[in-house]
Amino acid sequence: MKSTNLGFVVHPLWSFLRTTFGMDEAFKMFGPYKGANVIPKLLDQYTYEVQMPLVLSNTNYVGTHFGGSLYSMCDPFYMFLLIENLGSNYIVWDKSASIQFLKPGRGTVKVRFSITEEEIKEIKTIVAEKRKTTRNYSADIYDEDGTHVASLQKSFIFV
Repeated sequence: MKSTNLGFVVHPLWSFLRTTFGMDEAFKMFGPYKGANVIPKLLDQYTYEVQMPLVLSNTNYVGTHFGGSLYSMCDPFYMFLLIENLGSNYIVWDKSASIQFLKPGRGTVKVRFSITEEEIKEIKTIVAEKRKTTRNYSADIYDEDGTHVASLQKSFIFV
């Protein structure tokens, strides 16, 4: 169990899955991701790419990607990258999230989440000065034809 100096504890099941199978496989075993066929891939310590093929379990009434699955495939990755790169002296909490659906999602959809090393340093500097900050991030979801199907916005509080 990973405990931070601030009292935050990674859930024991996630610690076990990560240690035993690696984080990509742990995410794939996560119930909503397994059901929706979400496929995450850690590209480097600052970047995750996530894809989701259109399958029966993530298809809506009219045969395109279910909006809840499109949001779900995006939900944890910024938080995970931020927690992992900031380290145990910081708490990262979701403050808000929204998704704009632009076009129907067909076929395999993809999204990339990336945090720069400079962003991590900036968060640390601001929290050292002000003890708390809020930061905003966005990501775009594209289908296999390159059509922009949705845009995600997330805000996080850092302590």
